[in-house]
Amino acid sequence: MSGLHPSSPRPTEIRLHQASRLLEIKFDDGIRGMLSCELLRVYSPSAEVRGHGHGQEVLQVGKQEVNITAVEPVGNYAIKLTFSDGHDTGLYSWDYLYELSVETDTLWQTYLDKLAAAGQQRKGSV
Repeated sequence: MSGLHPSSPRPTEIRLHQASRLLEIKFDDGIRGMLSCELLRVYSPSAEVRGHGHGQEVLQVGKQEVNITAVEPVGNYAIKLTFSDGHDTGLYSWDYLYELSVETDTLWQTYLDKLAAAGQQRKGSV
């Protein structure tokens, strides 16, 4: 998890849309992220997902129906998300949420490519 740098954009609004399974984040530089719960879950910054070093990442499968059940602030630098599958160990810094917001399309395609390479398929839609 990257930390909060003084020049980093900060969220001005965070809204959870549970029906559509989207987390909307508006930043003070005008960037607006619409992050699916699935994307946030499969890119969790937790050790459970990322492992404890390069190459130890764990591909997350079957997360297309996951939702966020709680959003908790962590100081002035992050939020903790609790997911409907029980996952709740990742802290999402403002820097990381900004990165996810800006790189959503690329990260999503990378995830789909990893699923395909592992012989896995998504069921349903984002």
